[in-house]
Amino acid sequence: MKIKLDENLGNRGKEIFRENGLNVQTVHDESLCSVSDTTLITKCREENRVLVSLDMDFANPLIFKPSLYSGIAVIRLSSEPTPEELYECVLLLANKLKNTDITGKLWIIQKKVIREYQEDLE
Repeated sequence: MKIKLDENLGNRGKEIFRENGLNVQTVHDESLCSVSDTTLITKCREENRVLVSLDMDFANPLIFKPSLYSGIAVIRLSSEPTPEELYECVLLLANKLKNTDITGKLWIIQKKVIREYQEDLE
């Protein structure tokens, strides 16, 4: 599984994904910091990479339709997050990505749970 970490996730997150056997690139490593959300998600689609972000804008399926992408995973932290909460969410996501295909899906990751957006199939 190939993923791209948004700029709001640091080196610790990158290490966790790599330790779990995932192919990771980061926005920072590719000098893509501060690009628009549309530019970033388009780059992910071109590279067949899952986008992993803390940016809740990516959780809006009306703006970013999940079925058009290799996968979108948005980590949603509590109102007063701790480094441990972020670590737990990243680890939960990394373990899930090892065994589950996220292609065309939107996952919202919160402490101890991953919710999958169900797109209307009209």
